[in-house]
Amino acid sequence: MAERKFTGKHALAVFVASFGVIITVNLVLAYSAVKTFPGLEVKNSYVASQEFNERLKEHQALGWFIRAEISGGLLILHITDQTGAPVKVADLQAVVGRATHVKDDFAPGFTFDGTAYATPASLGPGNWNIRLVAKDHSGAEFAQRVPLYVKG
Repeated sequence: MAERKFTGKHALAVFVASFGVIITVNLVLAYSAVKTFPGLEVKNSYVASQEFNERLKEHQALGWFIRAEISGGLLILHITDQTGAPVKVADLQAVVGRATHVKDDFAPGFTFDGTAYATPASLGPGNWNIRLVAKDHSGAEFAQRVPLYVKG
């Protein structure tokens, strides 16, 4: 039986196959990243950066803390002040969705029960984001992304 030798053609085949796998994986990952990108967060990033310090001061002046939880089929938002007392906001807008795509996004209608804001929600396991904008009675705006992990 003749002994097979590893020739230059074999080395070239291994080299091309290895880089072929690497390039294919990179193309698939790049396609997935572009396909699931939800789009722009702000219309003009320069203007948003110029307004950042003003908005930060407004947030800090309100002194609100936000905590989210899922319990008994309800999505619950706790908005408290610096003393820990519940805050009743003048207006609350929110979008709940995954961090990686927008197909599961929805805008819940929260109701205040005297201690927290709640809405019926059926969230699958994993990471969720609640992008909320709340206004106090003087019109000061509080915008925050609240991460929520739902155990599966």
